[in-house]
Amino acid sequence: MSFSEIIGVIDDWAWSYPLLILLVGTGLFLSIRLAFVQFRKFGYSMKNTAGKMFEKKKAGKGEVTPFQALTTALAATVGTGNIVGVTGAVVVGGPGAVFWMWISALLGMCTKFCEVVLAVKYREKNKKGEWVGGPMYYIRNGIGKKWTWLAVLFCIFGGLAAFGIGNATQVNSIAEAISTAIDSLGGNTAATQLTFLGSTFKLSYLIVGIVVAIIVAIVIIGGIKVIGQVTEKIVPFMAVVYIIAALIVIFADIRFIGKVFGMIFEGAFSPRAALGGAFGITVLTAMKKGVGRGCFSNEAGLGSAPIAHASTSETNPVRQGVYGIFEVFMDTIVICTLTCLTVLCSYHAGGVGFEWGTSGGAAIVSTALGSILSSGVGSVIIAVCLSLFALSTIMSWSLYGVRCCEFIFKGNKVIVTIYKIIFVIFVIVGSTLSLADVWNIADILNAFMAVPNLIALIVLSPVVYRETRDFFRQVKEEKKQKKLGSAA
Repeated sequence: MSFSEIIGVIDDWAWSYPLLILLVGTGLFLSIRLAFVQFRKFGYSMKNTAGKMFEKKKAGKGEVTPFQALTTALAATVGTGNIVGVTGAVVVGGPGAVFWMWISALLGMCTKFCEVVLAVKYREKNKKGEWVGGPMYYIRNGIGKKWTWLAVLFCIFGGLAAFGIGNATQVNSIAEAISTAIDSLGGNTAATQLTFLGSTFKLSYLIVGIVVAIIVAIVIIGGIKVIGQVTEKIVPFMAVVYIIAALIVIFADIRFIGKVFGMIFEGAFSPRAALGGAFGITVLTAMKKGVGRGCFSNEAGLGSAPIAHASTSETNPVRQGVYGIFEVFMDTIVICTLTCLTVLCSYHAGGVGFEWGTSGGAAIVSTALGSILSSGVGSVIIAVCLSLFALSTIMSWSLYGVRCCEFIFKGNKVIVTIYKIIFVIFVIVGSTLSLADVWNIADILNAFMAVPNLIALIVLSPVVYRETRDFFRQVKEEKKQKKLGSAA
């Protein structure tokens, strides 16, 4: 058995049913424990996140505003998975995968809420005066110092995963999207090819890698405040552009929307009936692909996003926690769903074709957009959106990796600086790699990251319950006092 085959087997095992059950089971447990706070307080969450995103707030030294913390976390979650990952899930798992993706997101909203609450509650200041937090800190400061080994384990997996899912896979996606767009407009990026470490790649990939590395280096030097300032501008822009493009295709093929939703719900429980034949797709396949890619996209339960939220200037854990609810909703319920509807509506309209049960990626979404907007425009939109998605993901994951490194080596400046340099260099290397193995290794490390974090969430759930109960009691009391004051 080759190295690639071994990694593939481990990846299939790591993201198999035990982990997916643990992810969904933890989300269900926390939802019941908190009386489904993600639904009860959804209105409050939207009003105090999306409703206040344009309010000007200042952050002190070593802090970012609550919105910047959100966009930094969203920058990491809204990435290539929202286009490439969910498209692959639908093609491989059938339309029913969308339903299970929704289920994982609805429960993941509560999981992310709990992660953020704990991250803010148990955070601390580092040697540079910056707020730092995340699973490693709420494991050590919440469960107890004797569990520091579990926190270190999370950091090892997180620090290494940053090179894969937060670096090489992203920059390669940028290079591929830009190359495809140039070719669709009459260029020929395949004219010049190079070979390095056994991989053959286009010169354009290397150029993209160097440019992205320079940008990332500048951002990493600036630290969390610069990352927050950049992502608060990129994330809303890229989300709006992609949402508008997707809606144009969906409305153009709106006559098929009823059939699409019918296939989604029927396919969740009877894939063969939904597809009108035997395609080898089972309910378990739809469930695994939907839940797996949903969790992978919104990162609820992985423990990465809380690292960004811990840097907020917000002092109340629950007030920042509601941003976690909005984050998963925006990532999966909105953006991932739009990708799925775009592909499925276009499939029924004959704009895009593919074989169920095979593989799918950005090219399918690009073709779907191109069926209405022209192939050149579709390719350019995907190139711009995918590039911004991936670039912002690299920026955020550079922060996650640095924070993990700081925790393991107790903020040693030399080691942390070396980590940053290697991360920047790996952006260039990653643009030239064959990514099959890199994706699988990143998947494995992400799965291993999740386990220490999910253990901590379950153990510390009473803390989240008390914080949530006390906060909303206070909110209720403040509303009551305000009404009495108005009446007087």
